[in-house]
Amino acid sequence: MPGDKQIIDEILSKAIRFGADMAGSVPAGLLEGCPSARAAGPAGFQTFTGTIIVLGLHHDPERPEMDWWEEGRATPGDRILQNIGREIGGWLKSEHNIDSSVIPYQIYDGGTYLKDAAVLAGLGRIGRNNLVITPGFGPRVRFRALWVDIETDPSHCPAFADPCVSCNHPCESECPQDALESGVYSRDRCMARMERDRNAPVRVEGTDSKEEVIDHCRTCELACPAGRRYPDSHIR
Repeated sequence: MPGDKQIIDEILSKAIRFGADMAGSVPAGLLEGCPSARAAGPAGFQTFTGTIIVLGLHHDPERPEMDWWEEGRATPGDRILQNIGREIGGWLKSEHNIDSSVIPYQIYDGGTYLKDAAVLAGLGRIGRNNLVITPGFGPRVRFRALWVDIETDPSHCPAFADPCVSCNHPCESECPQDALESGVYSRDRCMARMERDRNAPVRVEGTDSKEEVIDHCRTCELACPAGRRYPDSHIR
């Protein structure tokens, strides 16, 4: 019978096979006192036993529709990640009789801090633009999490070189909200732009969508030079 570590390795391999571009794991207990929890308060997801599987999907700048939010449907990229999580859960239950659940995206819906989880899972580090900079795709990755009822020990996280040290910081200079002025992220300024986007949905011509969509600002993400060359899928 496979051990817990072997099953986690199987889960990460399945994640890539089912369509994720990145996958990593972190003991759920490490998120209880993560930096975002200390700064913003506890996350909605309050289960600190078991393991969090972090699923990452590359959002190609040439496919902006993957990030368009539709009322009641989230984004196409997020739906892909949800389906990957459900496929893993179904396989995990039938193969190993282990319970799991896809964690909601939003904190107020019971979600967890995805950026913290991705960093703790060894998938990247927080950059100057307050996004997770991955070694393969830069900040152009969307994350979703799956909880599995398996206890694991923390894995060794690689010491990623800081990609912002030798950069001229276009994320800062191009931000329409000056939300990264002097290298200090202003959540209030960033959220003001997000709120403006939410209140101004658009109809995009030449697509399959017949509904108005919310096209959120991605300036800091798309301006970032990190990860311009895309490697194979990555597991941690």
